[in-house]
Amino acid sequence: MRRLYHLPFDPLSRKIRLLLAEKKLDFTCQVEPVWERRDTFLALNPACAVPVLVEPEGKPLWDDNAICEYLEEVYPSPSFLGETAEQRAEVRRLIAWFDKKFGAEVTKNLVGEKIEKRFFGKATPNSNAIRAGKQNVHYHLDYIAYLCEQRNWLAGQHLSLADITAAAHISCVDYLGDIPWNDHPGAHDWYARFKSRPSMRDILNDVVSGIQPSRHYADLDF
Repeated sequence: MRRLYHLPFDPLSRKIRLLLAEKKLDFTCQVEPVWERRDTFLALNPACAVPVLVEPEGKPLWDDNAICEYLEEVYPSPSFLGETAEQRAEVRRLIAWFDKKFGAEVTKNLVGEKIEKRFFGKATPNSNAIRAGKQNVHYHLDYIAYLCEQRNWLAGQHLSLADITAAAHISCVDYLGDIPWNDHPGAHDWYARFKSRPSMRDILNDVVSGIQPSRHYADLDF
């Protein structure tokens, strides 16, 4: 059985969980407290970061994008990168958009401040960062709506890793109730479609000790 070392509210880990589920590949999850720097985990990944995927009788794979590319190559059907070079380039562009730009402007400022700091024993949440994250999210939700006006999914007519990556980040932020869905119906409709997929079921069961999820977090008819 393949094993995924992860943190429940790490969007990069969620991306791999969603991709494995969409490809209907069996796997087990193991929460890895990276702040403890366990020797056995360092032996798998000297960078001491999640996600790490260990295939049955295989070497450990780490770096979320490297894992995604591996899964697409070894298990090509269904594909979530696109059929043409142009489609694959667009999917990869949006993966980078959400992992880097959304990640820095929204996820880090909200999930990083409100959840990650609890486990890494860092200072109290930075109110300025939280305020910036709540402001920045509007721009990104507008961009999602703009893309969906032209396409069925974010990168084209079919579900792709762009959607998976975006949903991984947004689902983490949505747990905190920091997605203003009423102000962004276009983004809401896209996320509602993705949220109803079977691959999201385990994700929506994740909880953080001491932090209650938003009332609509696991509600498919939110």
